[in-house]
Amino acid sequence: MRDRLKLNFLTLVTATFLLGGAAAGFAQSAAPAASAPTPATGAPIPQVDKPTVLSPVAASGVRQFGTLPRIKATARSADYIVAVVNTESVTNNELQARQLKLQQESIEKGGSQPTPGELRKQALDALVEERVLVTYARDNGVKVDDGEVDRAVGNIAQSNKMTSDQLRDRIRQQGLDYATFRNGIRDQITIERIREREVVNHIRVSDGEISDYIAKMRGGRSAAPQMNIAQILITVPDKATPAVEAERKARAEQALARVRNGEPFEQVAREMSEDSNKSKGGEMGSRAVDKYPDLFASAVAKVKVGGTTDVVRSGAGFHVLKVISRGEESGLTVTQTRVRHIVLRPSPSMSIDAAERRVIEFRQQIASGAKTFEELARQYSEDGSGQAGGDLGWASPGSFVPEFEEAMDKLPISGLSGPVRSRFGVHLIQVLDRRDTVVDPKQLREQATNALREQKFDPAYAEWVADLRAKAFIEYREPPL
Repeated sequence: MRDRLKLNFLTLVTATFLLGGAAAGFAQSAAPAASAPTPATGAPIPQVDKPTVLSPVAASGVRQFGTLPRIKATARSADYIVAVVNTESVTNNELQARQLKLQQESIEKGGSQPTPGELRKQALDALVEERVLVTYARDNGVKVDDGEVDRAVGNIAQSNKMTSDQLRDRIRQQGLDYATFRNGIRDQITIERIREREVVNHIRVSDGEISDYIAKMRGGRSAAPQMNIAQILITVPDKATPAVEAERKARAEQALARVRNGEPFEQVAREMSEDSNKSKGGEMGSRAVDKYPDLFASAVAKVKVGGTTDVVRSGAGFHVLKVISRGEESGLTVTQTRVRHIVLRPSPSMSIDAAERRVIEFRQQIASGAKTFEELARQYSEDGSGQAGGDLGWASPGSFVPEFEEAMDKLPISGLSGPVRSRFGVHLIQVLDRRDTVVDPKQLREQATNALREQKFDPAYAEWVADLRAKAFIEYREPPL
């Protein structure tokens, strides 16, 4: 089988400026070199013409880069391999271009500047890390379908003010391989996917942490235990005579005797109870203890699950109570939001700034009525919700990453956000509806677990990458004589 070529860093930089210069919105590729690399016949060594504004590193866990300054070709020189990572290589041309990029970023930030040696080490470390990630993802069977790649390429074309066909033709006119270009995009999506899957599996959340988180959601109040009670009610009319009250009490004691003699409580309730729950065997439903009348809570306080009380008198009449279940935490009333989004993922060919500009364009098209949210989501959104028009369904607090959730919570119903950055990319968010609902204890713990995992994601990711690097085959090579 032919080895699949990887997108060469300097090749894509060259393509960027041939396609329209620095302002076109392309970024240089951080994708791996060929699986069995062949040294380039000669790639231009970029030189700084003038500085330009650089985008920050994308918060995706994969090193992403913004627009480079304008470059011009100088004398061509033979390329060579500077490192081998598992089955892939890092070339000197890639290293020089990445080093130039880091230098420009450092200039934009100001302050003391790193030495050429420090820049070279930073650039080489970044390229090696990317090779480690992409080879691990490939070895673990992560696949990205053509539809996702098509949407990403379409977004890149739009950011450069051209169609996908025009982009493909322009790349080919410059003597570049379009399949290689697409594979570079595919690898970035692949890396993000394996990162999400693997890192989440490495995060551990204890029961104590979950309980503390739920307590904070409750505002520090302790959770009332859940309890499910069934009853047999024998009513007593208002102003009943002693004789009527005695007859009513005797009927309640008869019901209790039948239960204690072994008849099913549910059957006796259906035959004798005079409350609205008798068709359900007298069951009143699981609820927090403090949601039951104090008389009931007190009467069953020392009754085991499955046990019954003696006859209890209330203003309504005489009751026989059975404890069906108890001990779970009560649910919590939360405000759920129905939300949809469009997400664009920064890539080697679309910087995070370019993605933000595209999101602003989408917002303007929706606001003007030129396009609907659903149309744009289906065409451009780079996640699984795209085919559903971006609909993420009903979500409770803690369901999304903090940046997304903070922006969502500030929006009114039908409101559109501006560009929102998260580690998944750049989002356009719209709130469709809100509702207050009681989340049952199981769901509440699941949501708390997800929120705690999100809080631990960044340090867990750093630890995971360090472990992958330690296990990878990495060979550094000296330049040829």
